[in-house]
Amino acid sequence: MEAVSRSRVSVAVAVAVAGLALALVGCGSTPTASCAATLQGSPTVEVDPDQAANAATIAAVGRRLGLADHAVTVALATAMQESKLRNLSAGDRDSIGLFQQRPSQGWGTAAQVATPSYAAEAFYRRLALVPNWQDLPVTVAAQAVQRSAYPQAYGAHETTARLLASVTTGQVPAGLTCRHLTAQPGLRDADLRAAAMTELGRDGLRPTGSGDLWTAASWLVAHARAYGVTSIAADGRRWTLGSGAWTTDPAATTALSYS
Repeated sequence: MEAVSRSRVSVAVAVAVAGLALALVGCGSTPTASCAATLQGSPTVEVDPDQAANAATIAAVGRRLGLADHAVTVALATAMQESKLRNLSAGDRDSIGLFQQRPSQGWGTAAQVATPSYAAEAFYRRLALVPNWQDLPVTVAAQAVQRSAYPQAYGAHETTARLLASVTTGQVPAGLTCRHLTAQPGLRDADLRAAAMTELGRDGLRPTGSGDLWTAASWLVAHARAYGVTSIAADGRRWTLGSGAWTTDPAATTALSYS
């Protein structure tokens, strides 16, 4: 019986080790998808693809409304504090979405505030009503809109929000990258154009200025996974799904294109 027991233990250990080895191989063969906002001289801000998509949406809506980039910084800092840039389905009482807006407080219906582009625009429209919001510190401007029980919390995200805003609003060319994405097969161009019109505006994918060009390019990178985008070209650079990085490409014109 002793020999049999030891034999069974040895087999069990061998199976466990083999299973662990397979698990480690599996982990190594499927890298985690991630996005990064990079500005020379500053620490890189790393987010996951969902957070990047939400940040790009917030920035795009701010640009479409013609607001100063400070508004985008305030909005991003708010969303970081309220939801960690995630479109939450629930929260305190009836709070929903990126900004944890409450339908009972006049922010819109539950379906509306659960839509990132609507939630961002609703936030901006209330921010625009705050006197001298352009000159207010991030935490003060955010609190004037949100009326949170923790008014100083927004300030903790200011540095990160400012860098992320610089990249997603196009101040920093090629500043947003996303690696190891698994895009849906086939370009869903009609859906992409509809989303771009809602978030970037009618001419969002036909930008004229450098800032608008890189706002749109960052938006495309952040939404590549959802819409099956595998290549983006802008102003002499190209991002591809395979590399996940922006590289120099003399064939890329000053216009914006994608496939």
